[in-house]
Amino acid sequence: MESVKQSNNKLWLGFDLSTQQLKSVAINEELIVVHEACVHFDKDLPEFRTNGGIYSNPDDHTAFAPVLMWIKAIDLIFDRLRLNGLVDFKQVIGVSGCGQQHGSVYWKHGSEKILMNLNSSRFLHEQLNHCFTIQESPIWMDSSTTVECEELEKALGGAHHLAQLTGSRAYERFTGNQISKIIKQRTDAYNQTERISLVSSFLASLFIGKYAPIDLSDGSGMNLLDIRRKQWSNDCVRSVSLNQEKDLIKKLGDEIVPSIQIIGTISDYFVQRYDFIPDCYITAFTGDNSASLAGMCLGSNDIAVSLGTSDTIFFTLSTPQPSIEGHILCNPIDQNLYMGMIVFKNGSRTRERIRDNCANGNWSKFNELLDSVPRGNFGNLGFYFDFQEISPMITGDFRYSCFGNEVFSFAPEIEIRACIEGQFLRLKIHAENLGFKLDNRTRILATGGASTNLSIIKVLADVFNAPVFTHSIPNSGALGSALLARYSQEKNNMSYDDMVKKLRTTFNMAAKPSSDACKIYSALAMKYRQLEDRLTKLK
Repeated sequence: MESVKQSNNKLWLGFDLSTQQLKSVAINEELIVVHEACVHFDKDLPEFRTNGGIYSNPDDHTAFAPVLMWIKAIDLIFDRLRLNGLVDFKQVIGVSGCGQQHGSVYWKHGSEKILMNLNSSRFLHEQLNHCFTIQESPIWMDSSTTVECEELEKALGGAHHLAQLTGSRAYERFTGNQISKIIKQRTDAYNQTERISLVSSFLASLFIGKYAPIDLSDGSGMNLLDIRRKQWSNDCVRSVSLNQEKDLIKKLGDEIVPSIQIIGTISDYFVQRYDFIPDCYITAFTGDNSASLAGMCLGSNDIAVSLGTSDTIFFTLSTPQPSIEGHILCNPIDQNLYMGMIVFKNGSRTRERIRDNCANGNWSKFNELLDSVPRGNFGNLGFYFDFQEISPMITGDFRYSCFGNEVFSFAPEIEIRACIEGQFLRLKIHAENLGFKLDNRTRILATGGASTNLSIIKVLADVFNAPVFTHSIPNSGALGSALLARYSQEKNNMSYDDMVKKLRTTFNMAAKPSSDACKIYSALAMKYRQLEDRLTKLK
């Protein structure tokens, strides 16, 4: 790699193929983002007529995205990087990326030969438009595989056993269940398929000019990977493939690689068309949530909490405890560790409903009422389910007094605090259920709309008994990909924590826990667990 050593002003590129857009960032040796570019699917590629980057049909719960649109976005983004200042791609010595999790791409027989012999004078989309047996890829928003999920769980001895094996119970959006549906309903297309890629490994395949392996972290979101043995589960693959496990493993690829493994050098196509150096290395591409874990620079004791439409929490684990509510993925930074992730649907929309009902739609009034009630809410607890969760599978509002009796209503200030404390107790309890252990080194990195509300963030700090930091990281997936590309070259010389140490100093502390927080919320968490169990049994 002599030409890499001679390169000055080294850069690393990260890509994020998300639902609505393709993003890219370039970082320098100081890990500072120096160039960015974006292709918005609906706006920049209107010929595909997508809505939010997808095609969807609510009647049959399907959701797809055109593969050719993703490829055309790659053709566009390099021109945009140049327009935004990255005029010399010889500076780029490493590339990685991520893709929306669970989506799958189906390559036609003979497609790898086309990938290996691309003509640099032509666009990618002109040469690859006939390479796919299924033109519109099923994506993470698809929930049409309930039957396949039930079949998989039954074959594996139930939801709990499947979660213990693969890190998650059967989910409709997970790739294995999508493949099973295709085998049954689109048999001819499946039989003509040479390779099945995840969105991440599909994108990596374009860059290395051959089929790229699936990485361990993104592969954990398929209901097919044995997360402890780090290989395909024969039982899961057998069930999904209708007893054609050898054929499916061949299509998926025998090799599953760590997320920080260098999988090759950049394709001649990019060398000749964009003037990349031939030795520019490609690190395995991973899932967007896994890349965000890297992009948010989480330490081993840290928790990321995204307070958006859904409330999402993710963290690093050394000893996972898989549960039917939540996901355990192989860690993208260290293959000997794991990543826990929980998503709750009842996030900002539920908070906004309580604001509208109790504070006339005014956040200032909402905060004033929230702050007026002591920590612990006099022992009152509330559960607010506008949308059905995995567990308990109910909707509605459920309020309990300090004695554990269900009550019909709360005063506005009690209602507001019950909602916020209840949401955060739920996150804390279920993180602990997956094996996360809070200690005095734990920090919370909060993102999303509610992270700017200091009254809400103060409750978050108290419930977790940990300081809350905020940092604006708008492209955490693309940034995390660039950082993983850099780390794949440095992993033998330093830890990831050491590499990103400088970035952590840019986080701003937003709230500290109160001195009595641990005592108050430890007792309240026990009560919350008991009441949640009661609600679960109601279903």
